[in-house]
Amino acid sequence: MKEQYYLVSQLPDISAAGEKSTLPITEKYYRDLCSRFLDSKDVKILNNLSLTPSREAESTGSVFLDAWYNNERCLRYALAQVRAQKMKKDAGSIPVSISGDIVQAARTAVGMDSPLSAEQFLYEYRLSYLNAIQPMDSFSVDAVFAYGIRLMLLERIKKFNAEKGTDSYHKIYDTILGEKA
Repeated sequence: MKEQYYLVSQLPDISAAGEKSTLPITEKYYRDLCSRFLDSKDVKILNNLSLTPSREAESTGSVFLDAWYNNERCLRYALAQVRAQKMKKDAGSIPVSISGDIVQAARTAVGMDSPLSAEQFLYEYRLSYLNAIQPMDSFSVDAVFAYGIRLMLLERIKKFNAEKGTDSYHKIYDTILGEKA
């Protein structure tokens, strides 16, 4: 517990970081800092920390991360199912464990006109879920993992840019049509 206190106290607050502001910490720095304070078992879990869960449920050694990955896995299955239905294709069976709110989030995201709006909606959905399962003990190892997930979500959403996306779309479209950009 003492070591997590010193670790958590060194992590800057990113909860108020907006999509436009610069993050005070990088994922690389976060992982390096954590590896100095966590024991080998927790460092192994930290090294596998990702926004993309495995297809099959497997225990991470953290109840918090297991819940996060299960929700993310279900969201991804629901998105695949709804997208396939929209294109009138077969997506296979959807896992029984998917709740109605996950399916509704997937439908809302897929129904949006703009891919950027859909990504922003999914970002907000994921943050909301992360806040709901956030460990009460701010100095627990699960709180350290939650910080890492939040940091990765923020870094990911900051990569989206409407202007760059539109430019990229036009370049690809022009290439398809055989026109020079």
